[in-house]
Amino acid sequence: MATFLYKLGRLAFRRRHFVALIWVALLTLAGVGAASAPTAASNSFSIPGTEAQRAFDLLEKRAPDASADGASARVVFKAPDGEKVTDPARKAGIQKTVAALRSGSDQVAAAADPFEVKAVSKDGTTAYASVTYEVSSMELTDDSRDALERTTDKARTGGMTVEVGGDALQAMPHTGATEIIGIAVAAVVLVITFGSLVAAGLPLLTALIGVGIGVSSIAALADALDLGTTTSTLAMMIGLAVGIDYALFIVSRYRAELAEGREREDAAGRAVGTAGSAVVFAGLTVVIALVGLAVVNIPMLTKMGVAAAGTVAIAVLIALTMIPALLGYAGGKVKPTGEKGRLLGGRKRAAKTAGAATAQNPATGNPATGSPVKENLGTRWARFVVRRPVAVLLLGVIGLGAAAVPVGQLELGLPDDGAQPTSTTQRKAYDLIADDFGPGFNGPLMTVTDLKGVDDPKAEAAAVQKKIAGMDDVLSASPPQFNKAGDTAMITVVPSSKPSGTETENLVHAIRDEAKDVRADSGADVMVTGTTAMNIDVSQKLNDALLPYLALVVGLAFLLLIVVFRSVLVPLKAALGFLLSVLAALGAVVAVFQWGWLGSLFGVEQTGPIMSMMPIFMVGVVFGLAMDYEVFLVTRMREAYVHGESPQEAIVTGFKHGARVVSAAAVIMIAVFAGFIGSSEQMVKMIGFGLAIAVFFDAFIVRMALVPAVLALLGRRAWWLPKWLDRALPNVDVEGEGLRDAAGRGGPEGRRELVNV
Repeated sequence: MATFLYKLGRLAFRRRHFVALIWVALLTLAGVGAASAPTAASNSFSIPGTEAQRAFDLLEKRAPDASADGASARVVFKAPDGEKVTDPARKAGIQKTVAALRSGSDQVAAAADPFEVKAVSKDGTTAYASVTYEVSSMELTDDSRDALERTTDKARTGGMTVEVGGDALQAMPHTGATEIIGIAVAAVVLVITFGSLVAAGLPLLTALIGVGIGVSSIAALADALDLGTTTSTLAMMIGLAVGIDYALFIVSRYRAELAEGREREDAAGRAVGTAGSAVVFAGLTVVIALVGLAVVNIPMLTKMGVAAAGTVAIAVLIALTMIPALLGYAGGKVKPTGEKGRLLGGRKRAAKTAGAATAQNPATGNPATGSPVKENLGTRWARFVVRRPVAVLLLGVIGLGAAAVPVGQLELGLPDDGAQPTSTTQRKAYDLIADDFGPGFNGPLMTVTDLKGVDDPKAEAAAVQKKIAGMDDVLSASPPQFNKAGDTAMITVVPSSKPSGTETENLVHAIRDEAKDVRADSGADVMVTGTTAMNIDVSQKLNDALLPYLALVVGLAFLLLIVVFRSVLVPLKAALGFLLSVLAALGAVVAVFQWGWLGSLFGVEQTGPIMSMMPIFMVGVVFGLAMDYEVFLVTRMREAYVHGESPQEAIVTGFKHGARVVSAAAVIMIAVFAGFIGSSEQMVKMIGFGLAIAVFFDAFIVRMALVPAVLALLGRRAWWLPKWLDRALPNVDVEGEGLRDAAGRGGPEGRRELVNV
């Protein structure tokens, strides 16, 4: 592989006009496609194999007029102090508003008069009107949303409080200025790392081009593939982070090759052949982790994973081709390692470099014997870890274990209006309903009874309603509503507890347990659905899929890393380290978003259950990103070991040449992910925080401390591989040994030494 990538890098360097033209053309094509593509017509959230989905499908077939899966809005009216909504003037105003809601859009299926359906609080101060739409929230037109907002704004007269809840006002989340701050931090880190605006600008430029192509392609295909807004957010988040990192590693290796005296074209080829090999395998681990989300069998999650994986693949291809092409354009503006540009005092550093050159071996360009070589921080840290591996290992494991303790109290759910910021109308409506009617009114359940083939459908439906009404934690159960054929009945059940409460989840399971007896006695099939029940089913499905997904992703990546490192223990150590970091990160998420620790610092206005897809999502994404650092750092160690150094010295050498770049890459990734903490959407905020803290734990504790400690304890056993397996595995040559052999046969380049990057 190294030889192939070496040729690819040289070709891209020579044919830079052609390569740049191809990528610019692809960016333009994707942009035009996104601009001309129709807006996604829908964003269906289906959960195959769940009871809630089966009930929705049954209603769609037998009672399409009910719009069971359509968008909804709950307009809450609160009378001024000392007045009631039942006062004649207030009642007339509310009924006028309901009529305006009903006629405000062609997409409205129904708008219930609160006085007819008895949706008035006991004290008469609050009422709510339920508005249902014929289409899902993502299919609602801007005109329908505008009509809803205009109508409710007009109703806010004479001191009347009017707030709107439900998913009808659901809008695309915005991330705010913090996302730009994340990119700015990445730029500063790159400038400090390279000491040159040109060298620092290359990773940013290529990452933005890659993300532009990926996100534009998602927008262009959104209507055809039914992609949601969160899909592009995830692709942008992951694509930006890995795009910068992959380019960073190749540019760093290019500067190291220049420092050895190579010609620029050859240096570009060797950078792609060595660091590029690590990029390919690091990218593969991320792609495996993201595509593996399909195991969960939730279409929305599968699409998010595949779209993000496509963006990662684009980032890898850009790093392998466009980076060497841009290095060709940059020419002498990208300096060798140890030589900085004018931005950071380049002339003085260049003079020092020139003076130091006299102390080098003229035949090899390496430091002459006895010439002083100052150890960098990475070298000093590695030597400390090698001397004290047990202490470092224990300290790191205990620290991560302590951070993971909150995972024991992890509560899963999907965010509802109760998790919205207190300043939003959705949250205000949620609180008004909870205070004046009861928390269960914010998440009513719907039972759907399939009565086809039952002797007396009406009597059976009435019996089901009576049985449910008498259950614990049930506030009310409405009389059965039948479809036109009379073979399907719907009962609205209002729990006593809030939608995200464990009591409500227990109630759903209790109703389903009773349904088994009903089915056995009469043949009627009772199913529980609605948004709350759907959220419960999603959480259960994700929990059930976590272990199979973990086994699949970790197993495939384990095999891949055996091929890369030609070792059994190194991949095993990498997987165990990942589990530590992801558990610690989940613990931090629980502490902040569920317990509220430092919540105000991260803009968490309301604590609650952790998003149900968070564990499996973090396992997928964090595993792929964790393997990035494992590949980049440990391949440098293996390269030194293969070239004859002792296991301990190989650890020090790997840190000497890779620690600074890996640290810079981690800081960049943390900055990019942390930028999404400023999102208005709780889900995006939680994902951004979780990934940022996970990268911190994995890069700076697991990879920088635990990995060298374990390798130091294992010694040569770390690189052990059974002979039969060694013969069976393909030789992918990540270390670039083939390039080294070719240089040896050619003669003029002599022995190549590693150079600190």
